[in-house]
Amino acid sequence: MNLLFALGGVGLFLLGMMLLTDGLRQLAGRAMRRALATYTRTPASGALTGAVTTALIQSSSATTVTAIGFVGAGLLSFSQALGIIFGANIGTTITGWLVALIGFKLNIGLLAMPLLLAGTLLRMFGERRARFIGNAIVGFGLLFVGIDVMQQGLMAFEGTVTPDNFPADTIGGRFLLLLIGVGITLVTQSSSAGVATAMVALGSGVISFPQAAAMVIGMDVGTTFTAALATVGGSTAMRQTGFAHVIYNLMTGLMAFILVVPYTVAVESWAMGGAAGNAQIALVGFHTLFNTIGVVLILPFTRLFAQFIVRIVPSSGPQLESGLDSGLLKDTAAASDAAMRTTKRIANETFGLVAALLDPRKQQHVDKTKAQEIERAIDATLDYWERIRVKQDQNTSAHEYRSALHALDHLSRLHHRCVQTERVEVLMTESRLTRLANLLREALNADFADDGIVGDTQSLDRLRQLLRRERAAVREQTIDDAAHNGTDWSEMMLRLDGARWLHRVSYHIWRIVFHLNQMDTVSDD
Repeated sequence: MNLLFALGGVGLFLLGMMLLTDGLRQLAGRAMRRALATYTRTPASGALTGAVTTALIQSSSATTVTAIGFVGAGLLSFSQALGIIFGANIGTTITGWLVALIGFKLNIGLLAMPLLLAGTLLRMFGERRARFIGNAIVGFGLLFVGIDVMQQGLMAFEGTVTPDNFPADTIGGRFLLLLIGVGITLVTQSSSAGVATAMVALGSGVISFPQAAAMVIGMDVGTTFTAALATVGGSTAMRQTGFAHVIYNLMTGLMAFILVVPYTVAVESWAMGGAAGNAQIALVGFHTLFNTIGVVLILPFTRLFAQFIVRIVPSSGPQLESGLDSGLLKDTAAASDAAMRTTKRIANETFGLVAALLDPRKQQHVDKTKAQEIERAIDATLDYWERIRVKQDQNTSAHEYRSALHALDHLSRLHHRCVQTERVEVLMTESRLTRLANLLREALNADFADDGIVGDTQSLDRLRQLLRRERAAVREQTIDDAAHNGTDWSEMMLRLDGARWLHRVSYHIWRIVFHLNQMDTVSDD
């Protein structure tokens, strides 16, 4: 019965972690993603940003998923994202500090009850943002209720279950304890819950400090199995990140394994002979220490480490679609970021194809498979947008979704124009059409030199209006030539088709840019 009581405490702690994480993540929203993108310029700044972000939202997985989305979308390099992931390992230890400093030092179990009531009332009667705050407060309260229940459940085993019932404090014994820690994390799917359980067991005398330290190492390593499992069927960016997480945590775990004995010797008298809760603080300190040392040691070699991972997991599949990671779909905002960037990438590739078709020097050398790649990418991106779950209360996501569908519809129509070879070729055979084609090509080359950069909609609209007027003028001139000079009927139709082609292409480009700008505006807001 007491064991079931302790297990129930673990369940309450896990439920508290989920509610706390969900509430904080919803409160952070786009601000979290903007911070990650803005302050991650180097692996070192990425590590700091990743640590702070994870500490604030209490979810290393949310931070990691966002970083993966940025890599797939081209907003961050893989080495920059690695910095975020390294830092997240430090940030996730903050939960242990909360439990050690508040749960064991202050015994906040009774105070948690009014917190639960306040949070529940906010959830029931508050507005949208207040409900998120209520979620976080309820989760925070449940953490300490869970700790209290665990302590009560394990107190019954005091003197009955002792450190002697666990593997001895030898190299082999510590390795077995490490594996136990891995198993606990695999079952609970939360290293924070595992660390809290180890702290309660340590406080109850069920395990010794070195045994608890070995188990915490295993819990830290165990988190990588979840990351590795998440990479199955994922994109290259997802698999690279998963492998990097596994290899890095294994290296950090090996270093921590070596540090157990010297650290225990250094803190044993203070932790074991001091005030209540000292042992738990020492355990969390060990968790933070080896994660921090691991980050400090790996940061100077981040780029080399990234190159090593890329060699193990090379890029595969169409590059245009590389950002459409199925693993991001569980986070609507991260998936929308990736889909937005992919839509822009397709637009720039399509604009580049149009510019090449309008250049007599490049027209004959245009890769015929490029149009096929663009068509596949458009279809894949449409499918990805449809798979993104747009919630009714997320108006921003709905606006992005609508703008993206408009842009992709025009991209599909523009792609169709790119394979109309006869209409393109006739532009180079008539001086007036050639001049107009050059105007459009120069506009494309000037405004869309960089991936993800969209041009001035007003200037594109003026060009579209000019080409519409010129289309009417070309029609009149061509019909006059047919009437007075006997122009061949098929040649006349090709000229008219060429003029129409230029106007329709300029129209689609203008609308694509307009809707891409709309996506950016909504995202910034």
